Amino acid sequence: MTSSVGSRRERPAKPPLSREWIIAETIKIAQEEGLAKATMRRVATALDTGPASLYVYVANTAELHAAVTDELTGTLPADAEGTWAERLERLLSAYSHLLVSYPGLARSALQMRPMGPNTVRLFDRILGLLLEGEVAADRAAWGADLLVQHATANAAEHSAPAVDDAYPAPFAPEAVEAINATIRGADARDVPHIARHADLLLSGSPEQRSSWATRALIAGISATPIPQ
Repeated sequence: MTSSVGSRRERPAKPPLSREWIIAETIKIAQEEGLAKATMRRVATALDTGPASLYVYVANTAELHAAVTDELTGTLPADAEGTWAERLERLLSAYSHLLVSYPGLARSALQMRPMGPNTVRLFDRILGLLLEGEVAADRAAWGADLLVQHATANAAEHSAPAVDDAYPAPFAPEAVEAINATIRGADARDVPHIARHADLLLSGSPEQRSSWATRALIAGISATPIPQ
């Protein structure tokens, strides 16, 4: 009969625990189950260790989720094609799509506002593109923050809900149908402007509306002086 001690010794040696390994495992859980499921206890179980071991590297679940967001932000590709405005729009779109691709990531980023090194580099890229477009430095500084907020909020709105979320996805077919029915069924005596322009209110794909919103924000940032 093989002893339990002997069995453990025959197992492959685990790699030493590290912050990088913890973040990598958390990303895997987030992709498969959603970020909300990636608690300290769940990650520790996946790493075959105790939760207390993780606290040496991250203070809590919120810090862990912020680290995941920052790590993934570092995967955004470089882009040198097109005008500064086109590159800026593509960068913001890529960031939104990244957040959407991991359930719960956008909502976490919206609440936590992670500021790790990769997130700081993203902010610097956005600021640099605005400055390249000759946007006044003070407007560019405030505008970069506004654009990141918009991209994050847009991703949160389009993200799939968690499995146990009480609220449905806002762009699930049944939700879209309900919105369309409400707009098209508007009473012209009560809400005349909505009734008159229902087709325009519902026009455009999500991609078209997102692109327009980004360009409208950039134009507004360029044209609007900050208060003195």
